[in-house]
Amino acid sequence: MKTSQLLIPTLRDDPGEAETVSHRLMLRAGMIRKVAAGIYTYLPLGLRVIRKIEQIIREEMNRAGAQELLMPIASPAELWKETARWDYYGKELLRFKDRHERDFCLGPTHEEVITDLFRREVRSYRQLPLNLYQIQTKFRDEIRPRFGLMRGREFIMKDAYSFDLDENGAKASYHKMYDAYTRIFTRCGLTFRAVEADTGLIGGDVSHEFMVLAETGEATVAYSDQGSYAANLERAEVLPPSDIDTSPLQPLTPIATPQHRTVDEVTTFLKITPRQLVKTLIYRAGTDPIAVLIRGDHEVNEVKLARLLQVTEVVLADPETVQRVTGSPPGFAGPVGLQQVRIIADYAVKGMRNVVVGANKADTHYQNANLDRDFTVEQFADLRNAQPGDPSPRGTGVLSLAKGIEVGQVFLLGTKYSHKMTATILDDQGKERLAIMGCYGIGVGRTAAAAIEQNHDDKGIVWPYPIAPFHVHLLTLSQSDRTMEVASRLYADLMAADFEVLWDDRTDRAGVKFNDADLIGAPFQLIVGDKGLADGIVETKIRRSGVKSRIEPGELITYLKAHSREMHPPVA
Repeated sequence: MKTSQLLIPTLRDDPGEAETVSHRLMLRAGMIRKVAAGIYTYLPLGLRVIRKIEQIIREEMNRAGAQELLMPIASPAELWKETARWDYYGKELLRFKDRHERDFCLGPTHEEVITDLFRREVRSYRQLPLNLYQIQTKFRDEIRPRFGLMRGREFIMKDAYSFDLDENGAKASYHKMYDAYTRIFTRCGLTFRAVEADTGLIGGDVSHEFMVLAETGEATVAYSDQGSYAANLERAEVLPPSDIDTSPLQPLTPIATPQHRTVDEVTTFLKITPRQLVKTLIYRAGTDPIAVLIRGDHEVNEVKLARLLQVTEVVLADPETVQRVTGSPPGFAGPVGLQQVRIIADYAVKGMRNVVVGANKADTHYQNANLDRDFTVEQFADLRNAQPGDPSPRGTGVLSLAKGIEVGQVFLLGTKYSHKMTATILDDQGKERLAIMGCYGIGVGRTAAAAIEQNHDDKGIVWPYPIAPFHVHLLTLSQSDRTMEVASRLYADLMAADFEVLWDDRTDRAGVKFNDADLIGAPFQLIVGDKGLADGIVETKIRRSGVKSRIEPGELITYLKAHSREMHPPVA
């Protein structure tokens, strides 16, 4: 493809709207353009990347025995009401009425539609296992779409759904998809980890996220420095502490802490460490307030808390609720004398003695508060975020934290949807049984954006070879007959050798072409100019390393093939 014939509206300066590296570089490289908040047009270069990722996904899904279909983006409210997600999903579900005043939505995911198809078309265990997938546009009405393709409202997603007769079959289907995802992201040239994850709005019992490791990632991954344990921060387990404080109990003593509310303020004022303080946080779980105790240097994991309380979400109580429950303004809540509210605590609190807590009185804390003597706890649980240095929950090593970008997630759903929608099959005894389901998603555009977040420098994108829009960026530095003749011959020979070539045949200055080539990020650059041809050579540049070589035109294809093989990650 010649640049003069292709829509590549590159930008010299960073767009003001761009917040992340991928957003900025995809706009500058002419890959996407914004239509509305969280909604983008894919321009030719961007769409080439999307199609390559889709092709890798299709090949690996088909290899794993899944079958491709295509479901509609719009679905009727009746299906969503069967699973109670019409209301449960919240405002992210974009609802609308047709001309007959019937309720529909634009699908953010397709569990209801696929389960309805299954219960209508599949009756016998002989038709199982069954795994159906699609690559399709989804819509979620994000309250704050941002970061370009990382958190859009309209996006391309591969979603798959498996159906099995029993738990063992469902686990086998789940592991097939886990392995397929591992091959997909390996083939895309990404550095990633599969981590244990919370199931969120999708539901189910078991889930793993596939996280591309990048310093700019929104999510945090906890992983062991020994062994294979990894989980996102929402899911990462924290073991109860092995060390128990056995210090003698000291008298409970109130102490004035005027205007000192935060952990830093109180500990600095009292000349103690945050490890000697227990925070009391008042949350609302539905309509009920609840008090949560946690060590001063720890942070509450609200996903763990919601899971423990079996609610969809928890939120910190407003100042009025805190005042009503504790009798004090925020910052002075404590467990001593706290009544008519349930008190739960993180495991770490159980082993502490002589701690500082709020006194439920403005400008006052207690010193030397002790569990059982001064206050009681209804339940202990793992309620905090993991921290670097915590013991691995799998018994080997300690945890470290890294930033990551979620690009895919697999769920073992069980019978959550088949039960609510009565999706049954006949077993070999003629008995009706609920299908055991799994679901599996990959954000296609998000994968492209994550690849950029992980592969870029200060000049532009550095595409992994398998998903680069073009393999070779051919630059001609003059319009002389000799240069154009050699470039034309190389262009044809490279394409005949299965290289995808972008030929910058414009009459612009060399500097403009070099800048655009680095910005677009093809793995190889090939420079043809009068000066090099006078010496019988063309110049190559490997985009990732910046290594330049002077090569005779006849040796070029051998050179490129050898280096391109090095850029293809091995896949089992």
